[in-house]
Amino acid sequence: MPRESQAGLTRRCGKITAILKKQYPQAATRLHHADPLQLLVATILAAQCTDDRVNKVTKELFARYRSAADFAAATQEELQEQVRTTGFFRNKAKNIRAACQRLVQAYGGQVPDTMDDLLSLPGVARKTANVVLGSAFGRNEGVVVDTHVIRLSGRLGFSKQTDPVKIEQDLMAIVPRGDWTVFSHLLIFHGRAVCTARKPRCGDCLINTLCPSAFKV
Repeated sequence: MPRESQAGLTRRCGKITAILKKQYPQAATRLHHADPLQLLVATILAAQCTDDRVNKVTKELFARYRSAADFAAATQEELQEQVRTTGFFRNKAKNIRAACQRLVQAYGGQVPDTMDDLLSLPGVARKTANVVLGSAFGRNEGVVVDTHVIRLSGRLGFSKQTDPVKIEQDLMAIVPRGDWTVFSHLLIFHGRAVCTARKPRCGDCLINTLCPSAFKV
């Protein structure tokens, strides 16, 4: 098959996005949060952990710690016990405490709304920053690339890369900026519901005619 042009990728991606928007009108982060700080903490906890598990943990966590100052003042032992069931709890507790200490020291306890400032927080990489910017502040600075987005981007032929940073660059080149945040949510929802890792349900997929991997996975 001839290599698909950039314009062709953009057109096909647009069609897929339109279909998935109708299929998943509720597409948004599943992490429960009431403000940017809660989303930041929840996103740190969500690394290699399910959203459902994180939501169970944060229900009690957010009742106990209500500000960046509260998290910053917590002891390492105390906080890691609170987040133990999310896995990698020592490192997550360390990152949350350190990030919140910097929020208190440099940002008046408030979560900043720029990529550079978010990346200055300990334990915050581009994926976490994209989640916070897109879902807490409504700012499209990039595309969140998680395991679902990696898998579907490859199957849909949007990227041949395996590195999340390079996949994000490929997606940003074909997805309109205004859709960067919702696009990742759409792929995540579709990846959970239909295009699963072990056995994609191509026969039930509304975008199978636009997918080069349909019925071949």
